[in-house]
Amino acid sequence: MTATAKQQKRPNILTANPMSMVVTRGADRLVIYGLLIVMGLIFAFPLYALIRRSFEVGGINNYITLFTDPIGNVPILSTYVNSLFIGVGHAALVVSVSTTAGYALSKLQFRGRELTFSGVLLFLAVPGTAILIPVYHITQQLHLFNNYLGVALPEAALTIPFGVLLMRNYGRNIPDSLMEAAQLDGASHFRIFWNIFLPLARPALANLTVLCFIWSLQDFLWPSMLFTNPDLATAAQAVKLYSNVIGQSPEQYGRYNASLVLLAVPAVLFVIFGLRFIVNGLTSGSTKE
Repeated sequence: MTATAKQQKRPNILTANPMSMVVTRGADRLVIYGLLIVMGLIFAFPLYALIRRSFEVGGINNYITLFTDPIGNVPILSTYVNSLFIGVGHAALVVSVSTTAGYALSKLQFRGRELTFSGVLLFLAVPGTAILIPVYHITQQLHLFNNYLGVALPEAALTIPFGVLLMRNYGRNIPDSLMEAAQLDGASHFRIFWNIFLPLARPALANLTVLCFIWSLQDFLWPSMLFTNPDLATAAQAVKLYSNVIGQSPEQYGRYNASLVLLAVPAVLFVIFGLRFIVNGLTSGSTKE
């Protein structure tokens, strides 16, 4: 067997096990796993304390009464639905704009491409608080107060620069030879984008979609500013609403902790089931063969 054949059969160490580039000894693994366990226990302790306190005094009844007798007349289920609608709008806007922009900035040759990409990166440094007043006036002019789209638009505006960065970097790792072969066959840019770029970019698309939902569930700023109807309260808002309404008795305190547990469930589920997509989206396409 020639040296070239042996080299081809040798597995790519980075693809097979990325940690093997860093961890080479058993002692190193023990230290790393030990640190991970300690960090996991530290982060898990507040959740354990919250769940334990949610069962104080009333027990499981603290959870049941949240559905039969909502705190402040704001049902838990309605906050889930409101957050879901905003998350869908947020993700749809970000994915649609980021994929097309990522394709253009990674596969199309045009004057000012790198300058355009640099301009997009500048918007990553813009905080949400810097655009509060413009967003308020634009929302008022468009009559989007107490509207899911009114919240999804500013959320998407702040997320799109990250989405463009993610899709552009991922697109650069898709072989140009595929695009050139499709162009020789007479395929248009739309067909190349739809039939080649999007299928190959599915890990990045899944990653971006999951992150959009997670960030939308955690958003407190825009719903608080643009929603005045309590029926449109999101899960993030409900935490504050419940703390303002609920009393200080042990029974009420147990119900409040139970509400915090239930309000955290959607975000936790998205993290648990979306972690695989996040990891794959961040690592897939990171190397060229």
